[in-house]
Formats: sequence, C-alpha cells, structure tokens
Amino acid sequence: MKRREFISSLLAGVVASAAGRPASPQHPRRRAVHRVPSPLDRVCVSTRSFKSYFDVTQDSALKSASERLVLLDFPQIIADRYKVHNLEFVAQHFASLEPAYLQALKSNLVAAQSRLINLAVDIEELGAGGGLSDPDAAVRNAAIETCKNWIDTARQLGARSVRCDPGGMNPDDLSLTIDSYRKLAAYGRPKSVAVLIENRGDIGAAHPEALVQIFRAVGGAFIGALPDFGDFPDNATRLRGLPLLFRYARTVCHARDLKLDSGDRQPGFDFQQCVQISKDAGFRGVHSIEYESGVDAYAGVQSVIDELVRLL
Repeated sequence: MKRREFISSLLAGVVASAAGRPASPQHPRRRAVHRVPSPLDRVCVSTRSFKSYFDVTQDSALKSASERLVLLDFPQIIADRYKVHNLEFVAQHFASLEPAYLQALKSNLVAAQSRLINLAVDIEELGAGGGLSDPDAAVRNAAIETCKNWIDTARQLGARSVRCDPGGMNPDDLSLTIDSYRKLAAYGRPKSVAVLIENRGDIGAAHPEALVQIFRAVGGAFIGALPDFGDFPDNATRLRGLPLLFRYARTVCHARDLKLDSGDRQPGFDFQQCVQISKDAGFRGVHSIEYESGVDAYAGVQSVIDELVRLL
C-alpha cells in the first residue's frame, strides 16, 4: 500500500469510529452553585413565642378565632413572614400524636422548605415535682417511657434533638437523674436524636454546674445542654453559667426575649453579650427565639430576628 493510500485509509477509520460516538459537549462543564450562608440560617423560631395564639396555651384576651394558630400551619406562616426555616415545636402545641397527623405535619415542613430542629417536651410527667429525678422508680420510669415516645416523634419529624428537663433534682445526689438520662441518651443514639437539658427550675437555673455533672457522667454526643439566655436568677449566674453550658450545647440555644429600653439596651441582661458568649464557645447550632415580653408576638419576634442577624 502506498503511503498516501495508507494515510487516507487511517483517516477514514478514525472518522468512521468517531461517527459511532456521541458528540463531545460544546458547553463547558457546569460548576456547582454554592449558596452563600446567611445569618438567617442560624435563626430559629419557637412556637413558645406564639403560645398566646394556640388554643391549649391561649391568652383569654385573644377573642378572635382568626388570631389563633394551629401547629400544622406554623411552618408556612413563619417561612412566609420571616424567611426563617428553622423551627422549634413545644409538645403542648401538638393537636395529636396519631401517625396521620404527624405525617401531615412532616409534609407541611417539607412544603415550607423548613426543618424541625428541636422538640421541647413540656409535659406534666416532667414537672418540677419529680419526673426523671423522682425517688419513686415507678414515677421515674413512666417519665422515661414518655420521653422515649417524644424521641420517636422527633425522629419521625426529622428533629435532631428533644429537650427533656430533669424535674426535681437532688443536687446532693444526682445518681437517679444521671441514670434516667443514660437510658434516654442510649435510646436516642440509634435514632440520631440528642437529649437536651435546659437551665430551668430551682437547681438547673441557679446551679448550672449540676447540669455539667450530668453531662459528664452520661457522656457522649447524645446528651447536652440547651442554654437559655434568660433562665437564670441573676446576671452573675448567667455570666458564669452560659460559658459552662455552651461547651455542651448540641443543636439549639434559646435567645430569650429582646425588650429594649430607650437606649437600645436589654434591661434584664445584655443580649449582645449572650450571643458573643455563644460565638466564643464555638457554638454552631441555631438560636431559637422565645419571645414573651409583649402582646404583639409577631413584631417582637421580628425585633429579635433583626438583632440576631446583626450579631451573628
């Protein structure tokens, strides 16, 4: 074969081969689009801010049915009004725990492009009289089983944590309390649901060190703190307690109230200082708003959102 014939034959083969392959794309490869994080990603709204609007916890001053809220509507209302998609539900505001209701609630979260971060288990079984710390094993075990049910509910709704308070702790002997939380943390672990304790009640608010003892004794990533800016008896305890608790914070803290005086100061405590403590501790969870200072919860929540966006 002559050289010219060989080259022609080779080129013909290459063309024929290429004809059997799909054409190469003419456009450059698309780059992944990364959304710039917004401070609103760190903001959460709790149903507690609107407790006066729910039937079970309503304020008698609200006489108009149009002002009332139901939990099924809450995700879309908050998304539309505030562009906030992190939510915290209080157990009292559930109209039902039936599977159909929970599925509808989950569907509404998805429709609003929102997520449930934490479920606050405010129930009679965890009252200050005993609950998870009660000396009576039957009372204590009943509280544990009830909390397990709420862990299951949190799991179904996609929440990352539940807040279950200890009840009447004995600061001189925390062994019963610790045992209860060991059982709950073990139950929550395979479900990826952490169990949180807030600085509430006579012991938890005044002695945050007692909560730290529980966290250390139980150990692991599925027990932790829910630091609340406002739930301290005085500012000295707040400034001592918040840094301690934020070391064990998992998913959420409570940005409680924001009632500013004429000088743009929080009369009860320094809100900005509390946020800074959370940042200094490396807290990467969300700041859930519990607004309870005024009649107009909608405007009050907006004021806290504005301040958090400025500070975070």
